Amino acid sequence: MTEETPPREEFAHDPIGHTSVHAGMSVGELAAEYGNAGIGAADLHRAVEITERMFGERDVSVFFGLAGAMVPTGMRRLVVDLIRDGYVDALVTTGANLTHDAIEGIGGKHHHGAVHGDGEGTERDHDETLRDEWVDRIYNVYLPQEHFTLLETHLREEVFPSFEGTVSIRELTAELGRATAAVNEEEGIDEDAGIAAAAYEEDVPIYCPAIQDSVLGLQAWMYSQTSEFSLDALSDMTHLNDLAYHADRSGAFVVGGGVPKNYVLQTMLVTPTAYDYAVQLTMDPPQTGGLSGATLDEARSWGKIEKAGENASVYADATITLPLVVAAARERVEQ
Repeated sequence: MTEETPPREEFAHDPIGHTSVHAGMSVGELAAEYGNAGIGAADLHRAVEITERMFGERDVSVFFGLAGAMVPTGMRRLVVDLIRDGYVDALVTTGANLTHDAIEGIGGKHHHGAVHGDGEGTERDHDETLRDEWVDRIYNVYLPQEHFTLLETHLREEVFPSFEGTVSIRELTAELGRATAAVNEEEGIDEDAGIAAAAYEEDVPIYCPAIQDSVLGLQAWMYSQTSEFSLDALSDMTHLNDLAYHADRSGAFVVGGGVPKNYVLQTMLVTPTAYDYAVQLTMDPPQTGGLSGATLDEARSWGKIEKAGENASVYADATITLPLVVAAARERVEQ
């Protein structure tokens, strides 16, 4: 160090490397190469390391938040496998994901589509045509509306009649899983029975705090207008908070933002401890001050993550990052 060079209070000799890829490398090896790089690659590498510890340490209870269009865009089986293989202790998700999950479980399918149709005309023209054809669009995924009719019949005949009076949302999601699994088996559906079914069979609770913001919630409301049926959202908080309170150690794996993210994180506000590990995959930026993009370091200031807790945020499309992070972490845990 010369006389002109100022003293460096914080510096480690950790130069940026250059990622090397080759044919036949595993996803775990690719994630390791990401660690040589910077920006988003370094964030993803860090997320894999933390997820590996979260999944691999036996005394860590994993609270999984799932928001966004994860089921209709093809992430359904990945979540099913995590549940069946014991990597999820509690799932917090949206009514929309449960809606689309049940549709697939009873025989409906989502389809590859296009944003602008055949390339002619405007996006508005394209969506007006889809409306005339009774097709709903989720960016580049199509869903024929008759599948919602199939779902309504399923709910009214197989799910809702199981209850009389007020029940928790968790009890409803469990019954949805049981009924969907039964129909899936009876009808010989090629597609897996799905997330709710796997959670029911593995005794993993599903919480859906904003269930009314979905077709599933709309159907539950309509059914409640002509029957003695209602949902109690507050009772789920007792069940979830008890799980967090009694956990030896805990980890939060959050896909997307909104209500599922906050519901997972706020649980630690009423427990003596906080999350030891936390990973979030989101596309929302933190600069707006909204919770969906808020960093997990910010959550530490609230007492939701331990001061010494490890956390990582990856800002990219979760349909890309979720399979990468999970595959790499599982490869390391299971090798």
